[in-house]
Amino acid sequence: MKALYNILPVLAAAIVFTGCKKYEPVPAEQRTIDYVFDKNDSLGTNAYAYLNSAYANLKSGHNRVNGEYLDAASDDAISASTVTTNDIYRLGTGLYNATNLPQGDNVWEENYKAIRTTNMFISNIDLVPVKDQLRPGISMKYAWKSEARFLRAMFYFNLVKRYGGVPLLGDKVYTINDDLNVPRNTFEECVNYIVKECDAVKDTMYTVPLANPATNSQRATNAAALALKAKVLLYAASPLFNGGNIDAGNPLTGYANFSTERWVAAAAAAKAVMNLNAFQLVPSFKNVFITQVPGNTEVIFQRPNGNVNTVEANNGPIGFTTSPVGQGKTSPTQDLVDAFPMSNGLAITATGSGYDPANPYANRDPRLTATVFYNNSPWLGSTVQTFEGGRSKPNSGVQQTQTGYYMRKFMALYENQSNYGTSPEDWMIFRYADILLSYAEAQNEVLASPDASVYSAVEQIRQRAGLSPFTLPAGLTKDQMRDAIRAERRVEMAFEESRYFDIRRWKIAETVMNQPRRGVVIRPTATGFSYSYVNVLNTKFVSPAMYLYPIPFNETQKNPNLKQNPGW
Repeated sequence: MKALYNILPVLAAAIVFTGCKKYEPVPAEQRTIDYVFDKNDSLGTNAYAYLNSAYANLKSGHNRVNGEYLDAASDDAISASTVTTNDIYRLGTGLYNATNLPQGDNVWEENYKAIRTTNMFISNIDLVPVKDQLRPGISMKYAWKSEARFLRAMFYFNLVKRYGGVPLLGDKVYTINDDLNVPRNTFEECVNYIVKECDAVKDTMYTVPLANPATNSQRATNAAALALKAKVLLYAASPLFNGGNIDAGNPLTGYANFSTERWVAAAAAAKAVMNLNAFQLVPSFKNVFITQVPGNTEVIFQRPNGNVNTVEANNGPIGFTTSPVGQGKTSPTQDLVDAFPMSNGLAITATGSGYDPANPYANRDPRLTATVFYNNSPWLGSTVQTFEGGRSKPNSGVQQTQTGYYMRKFMALYENQSNYGTSPEDWMIFRYADILLSYAEAQNEVLASPDASVYSAVEQIRQRAGLSPFTLPAGLTKDQMRDAIRAERRVEMAFEESRYFDIRRWKIAETVMNQPRRGVVIRPTATGFSYSYVNVLNTKFVSPAMYLYPIPFNETQKNPNLKQNPGW
């Protein structure tokens, strides 16, 4: 398995030196592992820089899959590109196998490289005589080691949620001389390992609330470890793995039985994050994604991207003279737009909702306006025109929306500006709203009928969204609450790499993805606009095998003990 022993060409190349030096005391070609983990470095400068390089293996979800959002391979969006060989198109239409996995989301090798980086740190940091302490009784180097273990657990979770059970390497740093025919561990063993690591490190990390958030807000904390634990247990309790194993009895692809206790554990883990009392929802949903810590009270763990305008450049609606010019890469579907309720909290199809087909965007959940550009959305001192022939849908051979919509989420408040500036575009890996929804989902599955705590978790999010009334109907059944929670997750977490995995862990992808994606055709009339709805792409979920990714063919060829997932 090449990914297991890929040796860093020059260890120090990963080191990010702070400060500026005219001369380096050690020539670059001589910077070895002994230089990085220097037995005479009481500050641990080089080792700390190496740890920072390990953080760089965390991925931002902004246009992550070869320039596209992963959600464009779900029912929430499609790519504006008409190129049928791009990675996101192949993911959404099932045109891949073990030999031609989309490179943008072929995470096997990159995550094992990242695991090797963290193992290198974990195995060598004890050699460095770091004198500083995180707090009395906890050496700073042990805090750093805990961060590395947390990062390693994150990389394993990236693998497990796609492949099921994967090889667990422990702390070993494999070399080419080792036996590399490592078998896969079971799904259960992988889940238990990640959970155990989170429990082991949480008390030797930075704790929230941070005493110095301006300096340490990008570092992993005890809350990040608890949030990862909650996330992996939520996935483990979900139908795909808990009673819905696609290969019954195969321990690599899930549990052999269903157990409510897995939902109990997931609910308790999410509640542990809530009980920290360190997070709260940002008052404005639109501002969640453009506000930095300490002002952003919702961030649990994030991947920093800085103050830039790349989201606008990649996804902003076309037709505006700006610098940079928006490329409109992401086209939200009519399916997603229809999922947003009315401002009174009722689904657009519900009796008494007030939905007007002739004015379909009026009086809708405010999150719709914050997530999607629709026809006449205000932008850059004017409006987005997605009617036929409009500035944002000229039908003149340029890349443009394929659905009549553009993605708005994550962008700054440029409605009344004449040009793009810059704003924070940090990628939130864990945020508090997700924890609330995770708790509600898990607790609802534990009980015969939802209790007040389930209602409260969901209603906090609906209240922040601006729904009036934000309360859910009293007396919902377990099934009705499940539907309500899933609907809430979809609109709250759109484009955050949630929907793509949610429809898989809920085991509904074969229903959801085997129907065409829809868009809108808007034409001017004497009194306004007419709206008709059309199919824009036939997404496919070819077989239940697609609930898990195939292990790359070249990996299974190199390692005969690496059993392939069923159906591939």
